[in-house]
Amino acid sequence: MKELDLLLTRYLRERWPAASEAERGRFESFLELPDPQIAAYLVAGVPAEDTELQPLIDQLRKPPG
Repeated sequence: MKELDLLLTRYLRERWPAASEAERGRFESFLELPDPQIAAYLVAGVPAEDTELQPLIDQLRKPPG
């Protein structure tokens, strides 16, 4: 999905360099989820079942700037 690519690429460009090791680990775990679940979290706004992922999801959904 193009939308997911844009959100994930923006995160990598803007946040990854300064992300803590814990945040990087959560991002890597997030990427292991099935694509439909990632889309539900990022595009449809479905809350994460894993509450530790929610701050990352909120960051990914945050508008640029």
